[in-house]
This record gives sequence, structure tokens and C-alpha cells, in this order.
Amino acid sequence: MAQSISNSEIASLVEPARLHKRLYLDPDIFELEMERIWGQAWIFIGHESQVPQTGDFFTTNITHKIPVVMVRDKSGAVHVLHNRCAHKGAKLVEKREGNVRGAFRCAYHGWSYRHDGSLLKIPNESGYEGTGFDLNSPCNNMQKLAQVESYRGFVFATLSPEAPDLKTWLGGAVDCLDNLCDRAPEGEVEVAGGVLRYEHDCNWKFILENLNDTMHPMVVHQSVVQAAEDYIASLPESAGKKRSEAEIILPFGSSYENFENTGITGFRYGHHYDGGKSSIHADYSVLPAYHEAMVKAYGEERTREIYSFNTHNTLYYPSLTIKSAVQNIRVVRPLSVNRFVVETWSFRLKGAPDEMLQRTLLYSRLINSSASMVGPDDLEVYRRAQEGLESNASDWVEYHRQYGRDQQLEDRVVGGGTGDLDMRTQYKAWREYMTGEIFQ
Repeated sequence: MAQSISNSEIASLVEPARLHKRLYLDPDIFELEMERIWGQAWIFIGHESQVPQTGDFFTTNITHKIPVVMVRDKSGAVHVLHNRCAHKGAKLVEKREGNVRGAFRCAYHGWSYRHDGSLLKIPNESGYEGTGFDLNSPCNNMQKLAQVESYRGFVFATLSPEAPDLKTWLGGAVDCLDNLCDRAPEGEVEVAGGVLRYEHDCNWKFILENLNDTMHPMVVHQSVVQAAEDYIASLPESAGKKRSEAEIILPFGSSYENFENTGITGFRYGHHYDGGKSSIHADYSVLPAYHEAMVKAYGEERTREIYSFNTHNTLYYPSLTIKSAVQNIRVVRPLSVNRFVVETWSFRLKGAPDEMLQRTLLYSRLINSSASMVGPDDLEVYRRAQEGLESNASDWVEYHRQYGRDQQLEDRVVGGGTGDLDMRTQYKAWREYMTGEIFQ
């Protein structure tokens, strides 16, 4: 039983520069992660633009077993509720998204609920007369999550009443969410272009470790970068559009030196990003019409400042990763100890020309989809790691690169771009969540 694993045993699995393979293989550890990490951290639910009208809803899971629904009520407020009828516990909403005009209605006994989750009506209510049943008791509503907050349209929720407020939890990593939204001339983004769902047959932590691992791209993606280079060399000078599309691939073959210079920044609660002053997206061209709209909105100096904060991947541990410079996010949804789903959502920059959204959609298809030219490379090495860790050759996975060189600042830790600072940041938080020390 997962409950039999003591805190001291859990703590022993994570050392300063190595961790035990049980973190990837043990189903009991996984169940505890769902309870103590995914059940305590602020988890990304969705974006307000996914529920623009009264009665619009979007469903997902906050852990592998707890379904929730995000819905907008008639006052314009966005709620995140347990997707569960208060009567027999049946799941209320099966569709991923849609609109419920009047009320949520349970398919089992017909109990209905307003968009804010409050109980609206019980069929044949007379059967409860004289029983002591209280129609107005809060326990008969769709239950709210412990805390729900939105930051610039990004909706997070937590099952923990003890978690700090969302802004505190985001810490200095909030700069990347701000930069994503500030890249819109109107200062807001909205979901556009649908979702790419990609199931991975491995442990959910592999993708988070890989986000800011800059020792792998020139190895794992070598063949696709070479293919892109050969393709570009075959193009005539007049093929500007084809050339610019293929050039999206090239930064994944950057040198160790280039990646080292981007740096990694880590934060409390497991968040981190690579880049800041520079990233693999730093040399992307700026469309003239987009630049004109930005300058009109912000002025030349502020526009240049927004462009100059250039990150690659930002992780809000454990559920959300964003790419500010190309306006897409990836959302991690664990299913079991060796299965998870990644959802990639693209964003329209409000006030920007449509070409910017087209670039974002192209990037997502080339890099993040299950049929892309980069994502399957990563999945292949995750799969090999998952299978290889079953071997009894060694019980430990190391992350020593640049260990002891990280620089602790007031609210963050910084280090070289090819170091394992991201791993050290994540697993420090993992250990604190799993032993109950995280909010102390």
C-alpha cells in the first residue's frame, strides 16, 4: 500500500545530485505523487478564453482520478468545480467542452445545478419532505475546489486549502506568463487553433526533466536537424517561405556553447526556465506589421524590452509548460506510473496580425505533435529510459552537471544552461511536496 511508505523512506530517494529509479517505476510512489504533489500544487486547468460565453464549459482532470469542470456563469465569473453529482456521485459532464444553456443535469436521477455549482432542482422533491434533508445545504451543491485563481486569463486550481495564493506560488517565474501576454498588442491572449493531444507510454516526470535539458538536443535531434539543413540547401533563393519554415528546426542543433550561454533560472516550488536574455527563439524574425502594432500599443522602448526577454521553455511545476516567444503551451496530464498525455494549445495574440498565429500553429505541428519532426525523437528516448530503468544494473539516476556551481539569489537560483539545475530545482520541490514540508 502506498500509505506504508514513510516520509523518511521517501526523503531517502532524492539526494542532492541523484535520485532513485523508484520515482519512475513504483506505482505506489505514483499514487502518492497524485495525492501530495498534484493534490497540493496549483494545477493549470485552462484559459478563460476557452469558456467565453455564459454556460460554456471545459472539462479535464486535476489529478489522474479527479475530474473537474471549468464553467462561466451569467455574471461572467469563471468557476472550477468537481465534475460530480452531489447525489450518487455520478460524473455530470462527459464532453470535453461545450455549452450548457440552463443548468448541469445529472444523467442518473436528474439533479440539476446552476453554473456556479449551486443546486437548482431535485425531481419529485416531495419524497424528501419530513426526512431532515436540507435542500439549501452546501453539501448538496457541485463542490468547489479548495482554491481557484486566474492570472491574466490562465486559470489554476488546487485541492489544498493550505497552498499559498497563486501569485506567491508562481514567484519570479510569473515574468514568463507576463511576457507571453505582453507580446500581444492588446495585452491579452486567447486559445486558438484547437489542441494537439499526444499520449506518452512513460512516466510523467521525463518530459519535465527534458524541457530545459540542453545536453540532449544536438544528440537526440541530430538527424532531423541535418535533414532540415539538407532541405534548405536544396531550395532556390526565391523559396523564402519554405526556407523560413524549415529554419524553425535548426536551433535544435545548436552547440553546447550556445545552450550554455542561455542559462537556467530556478524557483521555489519546482518552477524554472532557460534563457531570459537569449534563447533558441531569439533570432526569429519580427514581422513588420506585428512590430508596427506593438510600437503603436507600447512605444518603441517598451516593445524592444518585451522582445528582449526571450525564454525557451518555462515550467510551472508540475502541470504547465509555456513557450512565450512562440505563444504555445503544453499541459501534462498523468494517467498512471508509465503513461501520461500532453496537450499542446496555441494562442492568438490579440491585436496582432494573423500571420503570428499561423507561425505558432506551424511551430506546434513541426515540434509538438505526435506526427512532428521533433517530439517523437524525445518520446523515443523517454521510452528507452522507462524500459532501461527496469534493469537491476543500477538503482540511481544522477544529475551532477555543474553541481555546486549554482548561484542562489534572493528569490531564485541561476546557473549555466547545460547544467542540471532544472533537475535539482524539480526534485527539491518533489521531496518537499512528498514529505509535507512544501508549505511550511
